[in-house]
Amino acid sequence: MTIRDIISEIIIKLEAVGIPSARLDAEVLLAFCLNCDRLEFIKNPDRPLSNAQMAAFQKLLDRRLRFEPVAYITGRKAFWSFTLEVNHDVLIPRPDTEVIVEEALAICRTQAFNQPRILDIGTGSGAIALALAKEIPETQITATDISAAALKLAQKNACALGLENSITFLQSNLFEQVHGEFNMIVSNPPYIGADEYETLAAGVKDYEPREALLSGQTGLEFYEKLIYQAHSHLTENGWLLLEIGAKQGKSVRTIMANAGFYDRIDVRADYAGLSRVIKGRRK
Repeated sequence: MTIRDIISEIIIKLEAVGIPSARLDAEVLLAFCLNCDRLEFIKNPDRPLSNAQMAAFQKLLDRRLRFEPVAYITGRKAFWSFTLEVNHDVLIPRPDTEVIVEEALAICRTQAFNQPRILDIGTGSGAIALALAKEIPETQITATDISAAALKLAQKNACALGLENSITFLQSNLFEQVHGEFNMIVSNPPYIGADEYETLAAGVKDYEPREALLSGQTGLEFYEKLIYQAHSHLTENGWLLLEIGAKQGKSVRTIMANAGFYDRIDVRADYAGLSRVIKGRRK
């Protein structure tokens, strides 16, 4: 079979089980299997595959047909300006999370922090911390996670990007092992409530780490802890930036306002127009 034949056939199979990104998934998996760029498919659509290549690709396809995310199958995911290694120990980085990086960079520019100290709570694969370390070479970042396995992967990603000297990795549940004050605290915390969690797509609920998604009954429990504890680890006029769910802007804003520790509270939308990041400055 040729590349053209295979892609056409796989698109039909993926669409039949309800996968909307069928063409993209087929091309990404085939390119990964053949260790080539997707541009190769455009240049050589009539290239045939060997029996060994077909067998290897079929194994990848079988995993996708069971709704395993492509990023876990390939073991990598693009984020910001680099590619991260990912596995089942960490949440797959989403493009929407880049908004919190943009907001953090904007604050650093306007506040003119001298060698800013930044804390990333729940770093996972290290996506946010690594993006900030790459864009602000003089920054000092502490990245925490409750999961030792996640921290191990984040450290591996830091080494692969040559950023291991810019980040200190620390196993901690929220602020339990954190000491000192920071100019900025950032976090993409768990924010899915129990009822919503049960309705998540199989590719998310069955494969991504539950502890990185689920936050109590309402989805607000982690915010309540983080917002009330963060102020004691922020310098005066330091900033707290949190990723939020699309419908959580009003609720998290209320929590932050009622805490009494923050001013200049604001919600930033992502590029789909949905609430994505809330920020507040320590009074």
